[in-house]
Amino acid sequence: MVRVLLTIGTTHRPATDLGYLLVKHPDRVHEFDLPTGRAFVCFPEADEARCTAALVLEVAAPDRSATPDGFTLGRFVNDRPYAASSLLAAALNKTFRTAMLGTSKDRPELAATAIPLEIRIPVLRCRGGADLADRLFAPLGWVVTATAIPLDVEHPEWGRSSYVDLALSGTLRLADALHQLYVLLPVLDDAKHYWVSTDEVDKLVRAGEGWLAGHPERELIVSRYLAHRRSLSEPALERLAESDDRVVTDSVDAASPEDADEDAPSLAVVRREAVLRALRESGAQRVLDLGCGPGALLVSLLEDRRYTELVGVDVASRALAVAARRLRLDRPGAISERDRQRVRLIQSALTYRDARLAGYDAAVLMEVIEHVDEARLPDLVRAVFGAARPATVIVTTPNAEYNARYPSLAAGAMRHADHRFEWTRSQFGDWADSVALAHGYSVTVAAVGVVDAAVGAPTQMAVFNTTGVGE
Repeated sequence: MVRVLLTIGTTHRPATDLGYLLVKHPDRVHEFDLPTGRAFVCFPEADEARCTAALVLEVAAPDRSATPDGFTLGRFVNDRPYAASSLLAAALNKTFRTAMLGTSKDRPELAATAIPLEIRIPVLRCRGGADLADRLFAPLGWVVTATAIPLDVEHPEWGRSSYVDLALSGTLRLADALHQLYVLLPVLDDAKHYWVSTDEVDKLVRAGEGWLAGHPERELIVSRYLAHRRSLSEPALERLAESDDRVVTDSVDAASPEDADEDAPSLAVVRREAVLRALRESGAQRVLDLGCGPGALLVSLLEDRRYTELVGVDVASRALAVAARRLRLDRPGAISERDRQRVRLIQSALTYRDARLAGYDAAVLMEVIEHVDEARLPDLVRAVFGAARPATVIVTTPNAEYNARYPSLAAGAMRHADHRFEWTRSQFGDWADSVALAHGYSVTVAAVGVVDAAVGAPTQMAVFNTTGVGE
């Protein structure tokens, strides 16, 4: 019988701790019954220096005695017994369910720690080829080696097949790696072996927590995972967009996790409310949301009639498409014509001068500057404070000192995979003062979120003002 195979290896010492994380003894073969066949977990190597777990999936043949409604030949003739697909993702969820929770009774600290991992899937159906595999896994921190498998090794002129030999190496939490595989295997397969219902949205959001919201291929992943059903993908994208700028534990706004109020609003909400207050105090009516992303702030601004013109700006067309859906600009009649005329979306890079952005009352850079290389920040400053020159500029950014209060963040780690830097309070204050002095603004720096006596608040905000609105 042909078997589908996936291996997970580590060189963490002692490497045999992988057995504790997977809740599988390396000296045994573990067998699981699945609706589609059987799965086995074994350890082809297990010593102090290196340990590898193998998941082997045997796909059962369909019942040929019954002719189902809507009979298709594909039910009986397919590549499921031979290539990794959504069946392997389901087997992962069954065999490593405890490991996917990110907990370990015997090694609790290790379960929360990033360790060196090597994952190999020798035959993976990949509709999009090796390039797509790299686009999906590389942004998550993996070193990707995806080798296209030829249709026939004896006839190379026939070209490549739709299968790749995939190898991943990286330093991640095991639970994070398993969740990524659980989502991305059926995405690469671009098919599922079961009916996709509304429950799949919840599964996707849960499995994608902490990595999917900020993934550059987020829309493709969501669309494929949910079988290209727009009725499912739109709400999924909206839920992911809401968490796009959240850190792993940003719903914990208290000084320590033990004292956290579970009913407190998330940091994303607290931050947005702080920005909205600053805008109201400025008296602005025409506002730029620079780096608007999926449009969470624009939605709140559109609800307030004091703002007569709103412009969302982002370099990513995908983010603007999500923002358009959230604002319901993509559906005729979904909002009033008056509101439709109040808001528009522009694709533009904030490090270049853009004449379309000049002359506005206020501009917001909410959790934006940390996504720009520090070497390019002077270009952004010249484009925003020099060329566009709104009367008020509001900037928020993470406080790097507060990261020590997030237990899921390793020492020195940043809150988002795409952050190029995160500043301390003194670094941000010095930058704000220098920008204000160079471009004729006054500036006030404030804390956003619950203030810790030792490390400050999770977010810091600077409000820059010229002498009056509209100058």
